Amino acid sequence: MVHIIWVGLAAVGIVYAMFNGTIEEVNEVIFESANESVYLIISLVSILVFWLGLMRIAEEAGLLVKLATLFKPLFTRLFPDIPHDHPAMGYILSNFSANLFGLGNAATPLGIKAMHEMKKLNEDKEEASRSMITFLALNTSSVTLIPTTIIAIRMQYDSVAPTEIVISTILATLISTTGAILVDRYFYYRRQGRLDYDSSVK
Repeated sequence: MVHIIWVGLAAVGIVYAMFNGTIEEVNEVIFESANESVYLIISLVSILVFWLGLMRIAEEAGLLVKLATLFKPLFTRLFPDIPHDHPAMGYILSNFSANLFGLGNAATPLGIKAMHEMKKLNEDKEEASRSMITFLALNTSSVTLIPTTIIAIRMQYDSVAPTEIVISTILATLISTTGAILVDRYFYYRRQGRLDYDSSVK
């Protein structure tokens, strides 16, 4: 659905430019944006490699394991239907730890593996389980303490203080994550209430 929206927006823009007589300007912007995108991606590689290297050092030093152990009591409450020693819980904690450092690229494969393991625990293969929905809500809320990619982009565009967004990012992630958990629990208990009501009526 999203790709249809993007194609529609592009088509509307091109048609409007043709009727407005600005199609040449549109073509120039397209090529300039393409060149700038390639330059930006190449320039971000070194910074992202640096942060991924730090992430690897932290992993080898056992920092991520300690971080996962720290958050384990919280996550066992958030995902009560997953056994604490199940591989899914390990992938969830690793995904969360990577997201905390703003390493979305490193967190994505861990998130996919977590979903795969949770699917094994799900008896109903046609519907998402409670844990899968909760995990998706947490990932959508963008749990991040250090927005590595955004800092790298701000550095690339010569920001005076590229790391000044850290405090606002922490506040934003606290609000969004708390909201995601509250909404997730609200709809879960609301659904459970309906199921209990229907079973009592029958």
